[in-house]
Amino acid sequence: MAPSGSVVDAAAKGVKLERYASGGAQLLRRAASAKFVSASSHLLFRATVLATLALVFLFTLHYPSLLSRSFILSGGSSSSSGSASSSSLLHASHRSLLMSSSSSTSASAAALYGGEKWQKDIRRSAKPRRDGGISVLVTGAAGFVGSHCALALRARGDGVLGLDNFNSYYDPALKRGRQALLAARGVVVLDADINDALLLEKLFDAVPFTHVLHLAAQAGVRYAMEAPQTYVASNVAGLVSVFEAAAKHADPQPAIVWASSSSVYGLNTDAPFSEEHRTDRPASLYAATKKAGEAIAHAYNHIYGLSITGLRFFTVYGPWGRPDMAYFFFARNIVAGEPITLYADARRDFTYIDDVVKGCLGALDTAGRSTGSRSGKKTGPAPLRVYNLGNTSPVPVTRMVAILEKLLGKKANKRVVTMPSNGDVPFTHANVSHAAHDFAYRPTTSLEAGLRHFVDWFAEYYKLDIKIAKGARADKKPPTKKKAPAMSASS
Repeated sequence: MAPSGSVVDAAAKGVKLERYASGGAQLLRRAASAKFVSASSHLLFRATVLATLALVFLFTLHYPSLLSRSFILSGGSSSSSGSASSSSLLHASHRSLLMSSSSSTSASAAALYGGEKWQKDIRRSAKPRRDGGISVLVTGAAGFVGSHCALALRARGDGVLGLDNFNSYYDPALKRGRQALLAARGVVVLDADINDALLLEKLFDAVPFTHVLHLAAQAGVRYAMEAPQTYVASNVAGLVSVFEAAAKHADPQPAIVWASSSSVYGLNTDAPFSEEHRTDRPASLYAATKKAGEAIAHAYNHIYGLSITGLRFFTVYGPWGRPDMAYFFFARNIVAGEPITLYADARRDFTYIDDVVKGCLGALDTAGRSTGSRSGKKTGPAPLRVYNLGNTSPVPVTRMVAILEKLLGKKANKRVVTMPSNGDVPFTHANVSHAAHDFAYRPTTSLEAGLRHFVDWFAEYYKLDIKIAKGARADKKPPTKKKAPAMSASS
């Protein structure tokens, strides 16, 4: 029989063994749990990484479609016109203002463009119809200035091929209407984007353009506060795309005339604005992108020998204009009986579209040859020029409204406010002596005459009430509703 102490010791040892066994089981359970948590964490981490990569891929594939926004105008948004919008802007998702230059986009462009029929069509459109005629690629051809210039070039027998992405910054139906007018004159306008590098290469390979009139850009001063990336993508990256294609893929290199802006003068207070004045104080992102464009033009002229002419437009207006411009949505709101908001003491150098078209064609006709080649070698210095295209007669915005009231036969419900710091400037005033000297640019259209032409078109295009149409036309016949209104006289 074992001693009682041994029994106690054995019992104690048994208890300890049970505790050790229990502790070991707990340790095993904890270890298993830790391994499970660790494995779960690794799986979660990997899943997160994969999801992130997928999102980055999708973002890259669709950039800047996911990044940019645009709007359909309800009440309008002023674009350097010394006025404020009286209605809110309705935003809507749409195709990007600037297409991606990714491989997928280029692949889709390759499928759409480059075929035998496509080449035949664009060559026919771009072929001059007169001796000594030029062949011009017009970007932004369905836009306001672009469509008028394209029609004027075609009217005098030049070859014209247009390109436009028909974005919805304002009603695309207006752009389609301009495209239809161009098509009726034998001008093809491709539904494509300036950042599609493969398309631009195909165009320059297919057609020996003598000139490029680059007018495609994201317009508007205030919208830049809402969608800044859109302005950088279009006005900076898009400009580089055109310069790259012209410098490296065109043989011979074309001369390029492009749209800068009077907004580059920014906070300048010296009047009238001269090309010699400083332009390093932009008041808006839009102005900054145009100033950046002028610096980029200098670089491509210096490195690649491109002949480049920049045109600084001053508040262009007229038939088939942009609905975001003050004169346009003021007319719409006056007719609709809606209030308009304008800035106190704002003055603008309103320039009629026909005068601007003459300036654009003058710049094209006097542009020197580019002196580079595909190899990058230059045969000498190429021209680099900048010109103001304005009317030289600043007018108070209140005076513009008074003219519209008289033409439309209806008083405006005006609300005058102090100009905020949103990118607009108090006044613009062009000195055009350089353009007058180099290609005889002389604006001849008064604001009264120009607005009368605009109201004639406006009443006809929107089929306004006959009383308003008669008031707009004074002694002219009321508009016909059976055919689309034509462009202005010089176009």
